[in-house]
Amino acid sequence: GIELITSYVFNKAEYIRFNSTVGKFVGYTELGLKNAEAWNKGSVLAQELGELERFCKPNADLHYSNVLDKT
Repeated sequence: GIELITSYVFNKAEYIRFNSTVGKFVGYTELGLKNAEAWNKGSVLAQELGELERFCKPNADLHYSNVLDKT
């Protein structure tokens, strides 16, 4: 399967992450926890889930073949 992970970093510290396997945003700092709660309730979550369908799945074969060509 395909897994989309999007990390948000500020001052070299990850404060929030979206993981398509988990299916939601997870916060790692006080601000990240607040953002994750809000983003999981709103359109941001639907948009991020849409990226998996819109970008990742259609391009997976292309990227995978490029990786194999380089090994």
